[in-house]
Order: sequence, then structure tokens, then C-alpha cells
Amino acid sequence: MASAWWPCLILALLSGLAASGFPRSPSRPLGKRSLPEGVVNGIEVYSTKISCKVTSRFAHNVVTTRAVNRADTAKEVSFDVELPKTAFITNFTLTIDGVTYPGNVKEKEVAKKQYEKAVSQGKTAGLVKASGRKLEKFTVSVNVAAGSKVTFELTYEELLKRHKGKYEMYLKVQPKQLVKHFEIEADIFEPQGISTLDAEASFITNDLLGSALTKSFSGRKGRVSFKPSMDQQRSCPTCTDSLLNGDFIITYDVNRESPANVQIVNGYFVHFFAPQGLPVVPKNVVFVIDVSGSMHGRKMEQTKDALLKILEDVKEDDYLNFILFSGDVTTWKDTLVQATPENIEEARTFVKNIDDQGMTNINDGLLRGISMLNKAREEHGVPERSTSIVIMLTDGDPNVGESRPEKIQENVRNAIGGKFPLYNLGFGNNLNYNFLESMALENHGLARRIYEDSDANLQLQGFYEEVANPLLTGVEVEYPENAIQDLTQSAYQHFYDGSEIVVAGRLLDEDMNNFKADVKGHGAINDLTFTEEVDMKEMEKALKEQDYIFGNYIERLWAYLTIEQLLEKRKNAHGEEKENLTAQALDLSLKYHFVTPLTSMVVTKPEDNEDQTAIADKPGEGPADTEVARSMAYLTSYQPPQTPYYYVDGDPHFIIQVPQRDDAICFNVDEDPGTVLRLIQDPITGLTVNGQIIGEKGGNSDSKTRKTYFGKLGIASAHMDFRMEVTPEKITLWSGAAQSTFSWLDTVTVTQDGLSVTINRKKNMVVSFGDGVTFVVVLHQVWKKHPVHQDFLGFYVVDSHRMSAQTHGLLGQFFHPFDFKVSDIHPGSDPTKPDATMVVKNHRLTVTRGSQKDYRKDASVGTKVACWFVHNNGQGLIDGVHSDYIVPNLF
Repeated sequence: MASAWWPCLILALLSGLAASGFPRSPSRPLGKRSLPEGVVNGIEVYSTKISCKVTSRFAHNVVTTRAVNRADTAKEVSFDVELPKTAFITNFTLTIDGVTYPGNVKEKEVAKKQYEKAVSQGKTAGLVKASGRKLEKFTVSVNVAAGSKVTFELTYEELLKRHKGKYEMYLKVQPKQLVKHFEIEADIFEPQGISTLDAEASFITNDLLGSALTKSFSGRKGRVSFKPSMDQQRSCPTCTDSLLNGDFIITYDVNRESPANVQIVNGYFVHFFAPQGLPVVPKNVVFVIDVSGSMHGRKMEQTKDALLKILEDVKEDDYLNFILFSGDVTTWKDTLVQATPENIEEARTFVKNIDDQGMTNINDGLLRGISMLNKAREEHGVPERSTSIVIMLTDGDPNVGESRPEKIQENVRNAIGGKFPLYNLGFGNNLNYNFLESMALENHGLARRIYEDSDANLQLQGFYEEVANPLLTGVEVEYPENAIQDLTQSAYQHFYDGSEIVVAGRLLDEDMNNFKADVKGHGAINDLTFTEEVDMKEMEKALKEQDYIFGNYIERLWAYLTIEQLLEKRKNAHGEEKENLTAQALDLSLKYHFVTPLTSMVVTKPEDNEDQTAIADKPGEGPADTEVARSMAYLTSYQPPQTPYYYVDGDPHFIIQVPQRDDAICFNVDEDPGTVLRLIQDPITGLTVNGQIIGEKGGNSDSKTRKTYFGKLGIASAHMDFRMEVTPEKITLWSGAAQSTFSWLDTVTVTQDGLSVTINRKKNMVVSFGDGVTFVVVLHQVWKKHPVHQDFLGFYVVDSHRMSAQTHGLLGQFFHPFDFKVSDIHPGSDPTKPDATMVVKNHRLTVTRGSQKDYRKDASVGTKVACWFVHNNGQGLIDGVHSDYIVPNLF
């Protein structure tokens, strides 16, 4: 998961072209011969285009630069492109005078021999090397004859990672001269629909940007275009050098009506998961900070600045401690402490007084922090539903105590035992980054380099913000057994707010009709299971819009993700395991034409009867270069049990089944919209259910003809400090003050002690309080443009045998056995509906035979239920009168 922490799409490109060996002129040259504007040292770059097509987060980017040599002699022309470290180059072609020389991806050793041979013969060769924080630089040079044209075309691909709630395309824009046709064009296609799209440039004022930039999005498509004219490119009105030098950033996000989205094309699938509206899981954080002598000065001041800022953001439910290591180890407190305002103030004083001194004992510092977290958990010193993390910052290599990297890794691995993640931050370049990364990866964390710069404190804060809000822990993605193969990583220790989990794989049977995916995780207050069901036929229809989709994009996304994860696993593997992982990653890299750390791309151009060879390599960060068990977990739709039932649905029609009579009684309640009625109240179990009435659109006030329904339900358990509000739009759960929100587009199961809530997408919701109390809420959706009706809810009690004898309410009073007798059945005013006399609860009533609908199985059609209808708002059947059941609010 390490790469998931690079800012998401760093799209990137472009340094442009330059003729080598000559200085650039800053203002318009005077010359004997009139050359087209934009010619520098005889070379005119007349076109540069960056074309980016993004489909379902997978970006396919092509950078094309065209130039002509207007000089009288041959010139060497260089092509520079800066591209994201997370990207894989997939192609490079060179076209000279209409002849194209394609690139071939080869195993690194094979390519290296070809490259060394070319260099030994004195020929120019291209290479890729790391360039700054997020980018790698691709450079290639070629000799171009007088009057000849050359086209360079570089293609690269990457999966955009979601970072702080957005996908980010980061373009490095740096043409080294004015370009007649300069264009950046990004087309985005997202089946979930685009919710936001923006673009900004660091090198140009917003006024100027506005006239050269267009951006638009609608539904599933978005487009950004940046086309500055030559005059707009000038650094001043009379200058001939370009002001295009800096960052061009496009950010976007997608609609998240449902927390998960599955897409399938040609037998490959991708599953995106990013729930919203969940409360944050409290965390227990130990900061393990290097205070050795090498941290002296600006590094220590920036670290302290960052820690003070982080302390402002720590939530009161969190627990924390600081461990400082140099030659020995000191701690702020002996145990973790809660982040109360008093403790935070004390922590600020501690941080301000941190001093640097001595050597670097990474081993003892980490082991002290890990042991503190383990002890806090064992002794119940931290909340049961909390999660632990270790964040370690160092600027050097271990040089006192245990200083062998492999032994430190073993000690840390054994101490953590897979229970929580380790995040390693390497400050600067004088350290063994591979050691920090390897140790973090094998403990479910990641490493990040902090660059020695004026913003190092912001880099540290930025990292903390990424892990500050865990929404789920122990996340497992499950698929039907024997239905998929070649699955990418499907288990994650944490899901952090603003990020996204992406799983891809292959279907064993391409002809299956539907596909199901479950995501299970532990939330702050309950356990959740999100279910996504995909209808293959519907999926085919939805993906027919081929405008922006490049054929096999999901297969390439799967290959990209698989290679990335194989390379990460390889960092900690040894012997035969490492050989197997290397072989798998190499095989996929060659098959899909990716330049990875195991492959290189070679471009060979015949020149003067000899070959001229260029090579593209992928550098690493450092100085040197599970199968998951899957089980079936199906959520079944609710099947009504054969027990007494009580419900209210429609205009509100109350239906009470009387088992001993094998019959039912029904009544209506006519009240004004906004009225809240008590349906169930049990003082012993602490359960209450109330419902609020809604009316028709436009507000018909004629009580004889108007229709009313339940538009809002409040379900609460006083003993569990639990409340749930249900509307036709969303479901909100409160456990104490912690809030979770779900939509009717979710299929999800929420469980916590003694409670289970299952939402079945667009159908119904089943709420169970232990064994013996089960309610079902049915969603009724009407045509959105209907002039009168609006969406409403039905409420069904399907199990009440654990409710106490003191339960009351319009429905609750009937949970206890009661009887009735019907006699004198005779024709009524409607010949199809006979009247009769009913004796119930010592009252003699005139009732009418009719029927209502049970919508549990099908909310649109319903099943007919015959019943005796009691007139006048149930008077004589219900205790008291219906107005006795009016309450001030839902809870």
C-alpha cells in the first residue's frame, strides 16, 4: 500500500525540448535572417501536447512534442519529461522525417547490455532518473539533420490514488521556449459520476489562467483544457522566454451515493470502496522521535513545529505518548494518556523543551513505544474499540545498541505481531531508506521521505492528517468462493477518511449473471458489512459509452496494481520466495509493456549505418535498488417468519394479526402532516418507536380526500444509548454522540453488542435487538415527478416475543394476547365489503370487511391481507383515543 500515499494522480509532464550547447536569449533577437518566433538555437518546437484519458481512476497519458531543425547544420535535440514516480512508462517512439522507431520493453539485464554497448561506441542514450519529491525525469537526445523534423512521443499509465478526498493530477509544465501550439487536455470518464473538478497553475495569474483554461463536467464526463497562445506564454509583453514553468494541478472526486462501486469489463473486475458518514475510530498514537545530534538546528525546530500543530488536531477520544531516542530512550509519560485539554497543554510544554543530543538507538526507541501500546491494550488502559499506530521519525541510521538493520526488523516484527501498523518517516537523504520502507511494509504501514526543505514541518503535518481519521479497522473484502482468481490485496488494517480501497481480479466464469462483493470492517461503534451486488447485463449496458474508455482498461488496471503489490512484497522476501515474486512481476511487466524496476525500454534508431540506442529505466527510492483466504458471506433478503405480525403502512393503515382467530384487524389514523405518533414504548426493555406523518405535495388540507403517510421513523433504545432516524432519503444512527449515516443505495450490515441493522439497497431495512425483537422498515419510492405523492415508509414488527407485558403504543399495545368476536355479518354500503358487529376489549363496534397490503416481499405490488376495518381512527379498539398517542418529537 506504500504507493497509495503518493498524492494521487501526478499526471505530469513536460520539460520540453532544447538544442544543446547554447544559452537561451531572454528577449527577441535581431538577426539577418527572419526566423519564425519561438526558434531557439535553430530549433523550433512547434507543438507540445499532453493528452490524458482517465477512466475509473486509471490514467493513460501521452506526451507528444514536435520540432524542426531550422539551422543550416545538424543539431542535437533533447526531449525532457518529468513524470510521476508511481507511473509506469508503457511506450516511447521517435519519429524522424516520417520514419518511426518504436520502443521495446525488455528484461533489465538484456536492455543493460544493449545500452552499455551503445554508450561504449560513444552514442547518446536516454535514461530516467529520480527528480524531486514526486517526479522522475525522462531524458533522451537525438541528432537531427538540417531541415529535418522530429516527433517524440512518451506514453505512461498509472492508477490515481485518492488522497484527502480527491484524485490529484499533478503536471510539471516546463517548455524551455515559446511553443506555437501548446495544449494540455484531460478527459475524465467516471461511471459513478463526477462530483467536483478543478484546475490551477502555480506559474500564472488566475486572470490569465481563466482565458486559457476551460473546465467542465456533467454526469460521468469531465474535461479540462489549457491552451495558452504564444502571447499568453511570454514572461513579459516583449519577452521571448516562457513563463510556463511550474505545477499545473487538476483535482476531482466522484459521486459516492453508495460506499462501493464494482466495474467489470472483459472478465476483469475492479472494486472501489470509500464509505462516508462514519464516526472516527479513536486512536492510540505513539510518536517515536529521533533526537540525536544530527537532528540539531532547523530539522529539530521543524519537527517541533509539526508536533505542536499535530497536537492541535488530536481528538479528545485519542490516547498518546512521546518516546525520544538518541543514545538512550526517554518518555514523556510512563503510559499512554488521554488527549484531554490539560494533557495536551502539558504535551505542548514537553515538545517545546525537546533537545537534541548523542547517538541513534532506533531499536530501543521503537521497542519501548510498541511495548507501551501492547501493555495499554492488555491492561484495558485504552478504549476497546480503538486502534493503535506507531509513527517513527529519524534522520539517520542506527549506530548504538542493536544497529544491525535485519535484527532490528526481526525485533520490531516480533513485538508488533501484526496487531497495528508502523509508519516510518525518513528525514533527509543521509539514511537507509530501504531499511525504513522494508520495516514499515512488513508491519502493514508505509515509509515516507521528508525532504529537507522550508516546508518539512508541513510535510510531517500532511502525513499525520492522512492517518488522523481511521473510519474502519480490520477491513476484509470477500467475494464468492471459486468465482475469482488472481486477486490483488483484499485485507487492510485501516480505512482512513479521504482515501479509497481498490481491489481488482479476474472472474473465473465470464458468463455469470451477477456478482457479489462484501466489505467487512470494525467501526467506532459497531461492526459493518457493506454488500455490493452487480447485475452483469446492467453493467454491460452502463459501460457501452466508449467515448473515453480505452478498451481493456480494467485488465491494465489489474496488471498495474498486481505488479505494484508484487514489487512491494519482494522488498521483504528472500531466497525462493523472492525469485518467484520477481518472476511473476517480470512476466506481467513484459506482457503489458510496463517499464518497472525489473524492465527497461530500448529504442534503437539506425544512424550512419549504425544503431543509436536509447533506454528508459525506472529508478528506486533507496541507494540500491498472500494469498488471502476468501469465504462466502452472503446477505440474504428478509423473509417474513410465520409469527404474529403488526404493521403500519400506506395511508397510515395499521394491521394487527390475531393468531388464534387466524384473522386480522385494521384501522387508519387521520392526522395532520408533521404530527408524531407513538407506535411502540416498552419501559422495561427501553425500546421506543415513533413515526412522523407527511402529506401530499402541495399540502391538500381536505381530511376526507387527502393522503398521509409515515415519512420519518425514530427507533431508540434507552438502555443502549442508541437512536436511529429513518427517512426515505437516508438512515442516521447515533451511539451516544457518535453518528453514522447511510443511504438507501447502500447494502450494509451494522452490528454492535445486542444490535444488528441490515440495509437492503432500495428495498428495506431489518433492525434486530438481540434474539426476540425484529422490526422491518420498507422503503416506498414513487415517481419523482408525481404531482401528488412522495416517498414514504412502512413499519413492520415481525418478532416481539421479548418485549415486556408493559409495552404500549398504537402497535405495542397489541403485542399481548387479546381476542375478539364477530357476529351479524350483513351487506354494507359497499356491496363488496360486508359490515359486521365486533366485540373487542368490552366494546361493541360496527366493522367493515376489507383488505390491506403487506409490502415486505415486494414494495411495489404487495400481498393482500384480509382484515376487519375499525372506523373512527380505531376508536374502541385502541386504548383511549388516537390523540393520546401524539408525542412532541421523534425521540
